[in-house]
Amino acid sequence: MISRRNIRVKVMQTLYTLDALESQTKPGEPQKILQNHFNQSRSLLVYLCWFLIQVAKQVEKEAHKRASKHLPSQEDLNVNTKIAGNELLWKMIEDPALIEQFTKEKPELKGDTDLVRRVYLELITRPEYQSYLLSTGREKQDEKKILEFIFNDLMLANENFVSHLEENFTNWNDDGEMVVQLLAGYLSKPQTLNFNDILSGDKALFARQLLQTVVDKDSHLHEIIIPKLKNWDPDRIALLDMILMKMGVAEFLYFETIPPKVTINEYIDLAKEYSTEQSGQFINGILDNIHKEMVRDGKMEKTEYRKNG
Repeated sequence: MISRRNIRVKVMQTLYTLDALESQTKPGEPQKILQNHFNQSRSLLVYLCWFLIQVAKQVEKEAHKRASKHLPSQEDLNVNTKIAGNELLWKMIEDPALIEQFTKEKPELKGDTDLVRRVYLELITRPEYQSYLLSTGREKQDEKKILEFIFNDLMLANENFVSHLEENFTNWNDDGEMVVQLLAGYLSKPQTLNFNDILSGDKALFARQLLQTVVDKDSHLHEIIIPKLKNWDPDRIALLDMILMKMGVAEFLYFETIPPKVTINEYIDLAKEYSTEQSGQFINGILDNIHKEMVRDGKMEKTEYRKNG
């Protein structure tokens, strides 16, 4: 599922976007930008579902194509289309929530039919697929296993498919691992995922509050950080580094359930991944100093965020 790390990334990206806006931020705009980032995660998930379904359904197109030959062979007339009737596949196809997303997102507009066919042609050469066809029953585990095989071994392991995702979804590198886990959960319990709200209530609240805290308390957070920069020119510090430090200090002050050590480690990792090579060590030093000073001065008595507090 969506982790707090994923949430922090999206809050970070939202704050970065807000800083780049030339006009004054309108009321509610930060939250709209944040929601758009989560919408992009959902779009990626919906597309992966769509592509998986298309690969499995490709057998029907191939069977029809072969049977329509001028002089079809016996083999052409007897293509095994078992996977097209996969019970898990049909639970996906008939899922009202997924149908709604297909209508809204229109994943076929990003779809690459040639790539779908190439993945299918790879599938039919694999022993895992031949074994599936030889099984006469429809055991739930087997139905799930073959779809997982297509997804994990033929889609995600395919460089062309991954390149296709990178070209069409700018959030693939950020959201890939998370969305793959969401799809795995969906395959385990089809028709149970609320695509309109892929965040749990508590995590949605954390996302909104973290963003709004940094926006509303920006000046206060800035005042806490600046004295700790000593030999650093604030104007030359990477924008992402400053954003991450403000988020970290906001968690120190206003999010009482998050241990400071967890906060520091999270932002060190994000700095290493998204900012400069030196950012991890730099942010570690600043946040650690701020934390120690707050503990010394008795200011680490965390309270819940209040806009007018």
